[in-house]
Order: sequence, then C-alpha cells, then structure tokens
Amino acid sequence: MKVISTNRKAYHDYFVENTYEAGICLEGSEVKSIRQGNCNLKDTFILIDKNNEIAIKNMYIKPYEKSTAFVPDERRDHKLLMHKAEIEKLLNKVRVKGYTLVPTKLYFKGSLVKVEVGLCKGKQNFDKKQVLKEKDIKRDMERTIKNYKS
Repeated sequence: MKVISTNRKAYHDYFVENTYEAGICLEGSEVKSIRQGNCNLKDTFILIDKNNEIAIKNMYIKPYEKSTAFVPDERRDHKLLMHKAEIEKLLNKVRVKGYTLVPTKLYFKGSLVKVEVGLCKGKQNFDKKQVLKEKDIKRDMERTIKNYKS
C-alpha cells in the first residue's frame, strides 16, 4: 500500500471514529497525475446525494502535462465506490447522530486508487487545545527521558 496523500487537517478538526475503504472513479490522465503525486486532499469533503451515491468534492488533481486528449477539470466531483449496505449505514449515522464524512487518505492498493473515508465528529476549540496540550506534555516527557539517559 503506497500512500499518495493524507488529510492532516481532518485529524486536527475532527475526531475520526471509524474508517472505510472506497474506490474512486478517475480518468486515465488523472491516475497518471496521481502516480506522480500531484493531488491534494486539503478542504475536501464527501456528500451523499438523493440516489444514495457518494461523491468526493473539491479534491485537487493537477492536469497531466503530457495528456493530448480530454483534460478533466482539476476540482471536479469524483464518485466513490462502496457497497450499498455500507452507504446506507453511513447515511444513517450522518443523518441521525451528526457525523461527517471526510476523506483521510488517498493510496494505491495494487494498481487501484483507493480513498480512506473517515466517519468523523467535529472538535470544538477546547478539544483542539486539549490535544495540543497533551502533545506538548508528551514531547516534554520524551525530552526529559532522553536527557536523563545520556
């Protein structure tokens, strides 16, 4: 599994409760561009439409330079491929419990491009501050242990 892009902002802004793997519909030139690492998951989100289809919105894929044929839009919507039962389960959680769907990772699994979809709950400002505080405490503890050993 080769990770192409991660959405670090998602882990900062949300509590990721659960993750799911989904396929993604891409054009040939988009796959070549992704292989070169020319994509970004920043500010992306996932919506479920009326037909119970999942789409990833606002994902940036740089156009492939050597493409001579049709060049798709950089920020077009991409359909995600999941089982119907998984989609319905996600739809129920998003509607009832106030969860959000956010792409957390884009990676290759074999020759296929996959998206890791996170079922997330939003963090409040005090939650974000608490997480940063815990990271600082942990970093200080590791520093003191390292200095104590040497």
